[in-house]
Formats: sequence, C-alpha cells, structure tokens
Amino acid sequence: MNTSIAIIGAGLGGLTLARVLHVHGIAATVYEAEASASARPQGGMLDMHEHDGQAALRAAGLYDAFRAIIQTGGDASRVFDKDGRLLFEDGGSDGLRPEVPRAALRAILLDSLPAGTVQWGHKLTGATALGGGRHRLAFDNGASVSADLVVGADGAWSRVRPLLSPDKPAYTGTTFVETFVRNADVLQPASAEAVGPGGLFALAPRQGISAHREPDGVLHAYVALRKPLDWIAGIDFSDRDAATARVAGEFDGWAAPLRTLITGGDAAPVARPIHALPNGHRWERIAGVTLLGDAAHLMPPSGDGANLAMFDGAQLAEAIAAHGDDIEAALAAYERELFPRSAAAADDAYSVFDACYGDDAPHSLVDFLKSVAPAA
Repeated sequence: MNTSIAIIGAGLGGLTLARVLHVHGIAATVYEAEASASARPQGGMLDMHEHDGQAALRAAGLYDAFRAIIQTGGDASRVFDKDGRLLFEDGGSDGLRPEVPRAALRAILLDSLPAGTVQWGHKLTGATALGGGRHRLAFDNGASVSADLVVGADGAWSRVRPLLSPDKPAYTGTTFVETFVRNADVLQPASAEAVGPGGLFALAPRQGISAHREPDGVLHAYVALRKPLDWIAGIDFSDRDAATARVAGEFDGWAAPLRTLITGGDAAPVARPIHALPNGHRWERIAGVTLLGDAAHLMPPSGDGANLAMFDGAQLAEAIAAHGDDIEAALAAYERELFPRSAAAADDAYSVFDACYGDDAPHSLVDFLKSVAPAA
C-alpha cells in the first residue's frame, strides 16, 4: 500500500487503528502531543464490552493479552441512596463487561506496535490541504509532515475536527470532581466495604458519587454536580482543603462512608466539566481526513467511550485494508456505519446519564439496571 497515514492522538482509539492496520501489513504513524507514554496518569478502570471493545481487541490480535489484565470482580456494581441504603446489587460475571486498568490496556497496545510508530512530543498546531486529499501537518516542535490520510483520534478538543466540522463541544450542565482514596481498606474501611470489589453509584436528584476499586486498594471516585460553569470556576481547586470542603458541603447529611469518598483523599480534587458534541454529529465527506472516538462523537460518560473509540479504530482499519489505495472508498464505507452507530450510542449515553443524575435518581438508575439485567 502506497498511502501515507497520519494518526493524531495516541489514545486507545488511535492505537487500535494503528495496531489493526499493522496486523494487515499497513504502516501508519501516530503523532502524540505528550512527551512519553508515562507523561501523565491514564485514568481508571474500563469495562470492555463484548460487542465493541472486545471485538476491536480480537481484530487487533490482542484478546488473550487483554484477558490477562482483567480485574476479577471488577464488573460488580452497587447502587445506594444518599442515606447508604443498598438499592441494587449485581455481582458481575467478568464475561460481557470485564474491567481492566486503562493504563495496562494502553500499554498492551503500545507494546504491540513496531518501534517508532508513535512519535511523542508532536502537538498538532495546524493542517493545510495540499490538494488531492493530501494535507500538511505542522507541530509545535517545528516538525512538519504530509500525509494522504489524516485521522483525528485526538479527543474532545480535537485539532483535526475543524477540517471537517464547525461543531464544538458544549457543556452538559454537569461537572465531575475526581478524587482518590488510597490504602482504603486500611484507612477508610467503611468506604472500601461500600464500594466492594467493583463499582458503586450513590445518587440523589441532580448529584451523586460514583466510585470504583482500582488495584492496590485505591478507590477512584467521581463526584457529580449539576452546576453552572461559573459555580465550578468559583472554587480554587489548587487549595485542597478549601475545594474539598466546598464540594463536600453539597453532600451534607449523606451517609459517612459515602461522604468519605470526597473527604478521605490525600490529593486535591480535580474538576472535570462534562462536554458533548451535538447528538448525531456528522460531516460531509472531505478527501483525506476523518475522525474517530471522542473527536467524532463526544458524549456524556456512560461506559461506552473507550469501547466506541477502539471499535471505530478497528472498523476504520478494516475498511482501509479492504479498499487498498482507494482511501475515499474506505472512508465513505467507514463513515456510513460510524454515523448511525455513534448517534445511537449518544442517545443511550444521555439516557444513562439522566438515569444517574436526573430528578428521579437513584430509582431511575435502579429501574434502568433492572431493565437491562440478563434474564435469570
């Protein structure tokens, strides 16, 4: 194949694309803004779905390696009300949606690629059309390259997306505040017991706490608040004690083991406003460029983001392999399936998000989970 392929972003989606292309004997280069694979933490646990994330790993020839990093019991889940009453429990199966650490999954993908595939320290600053579908890419380190195909796998604030679409992510009205409780089984045993081996949702109308057990006794929590951005901006998150007190103040009266997921951490909480692209985001076909993952269909978190990105990457690679040097035919085939798939996923994501943080929580989430639970 004579087509030069530039993938922008070394997240799970971009790496899956590069890996499945490699399986088919097709070379690609991944350009990543971060300086190295260890430049920052890679997030918490991911549940890998059988029909998309696991399917992508099978296409990548990495299914066995994935199975080796599953956290046993990690897909168990519990739902509590704010008073600590257990409303729903699912022991999990480690089959349809097993949990794995994101960093370990990314390491598997990175290790599966030929040396030099990922070019670290390359932050895209601009892309210029050269005609015939080719683009010249400029990076902040002074480097520039040209490519027959540019794939934006660079997340929510993609620098490739403007080549295709004027749409930008908008604030959903909800912010997650990220906290960590370390050595929880020793230091915060009541919270550790509440979370159990997997995950916890403690909810009330328009707010909640979700947490998941990670390796080494870490409880990783997201505190959800439906607040305007200026309310969030009014908190100094660099001041650990003040920020923790301000967020915890929204949960006065909650059961102590739940509230400790906010107050029991040893680091400053981090605000993560939730943004999303318009439902059904799509674009007209423009030669030589496409998107995958959050760059294509950013939506509220519902457990699907990483799975969708990896499936997008695998599907795009398969389309390229099937069409050879006819890149436009490959992109048309990929996008023909991408758009309805991502629109349906976005509808589902908003339904789950509202079940978690809407006016009927936590009972709306319990009803949802019962509706999708496998028949006994």
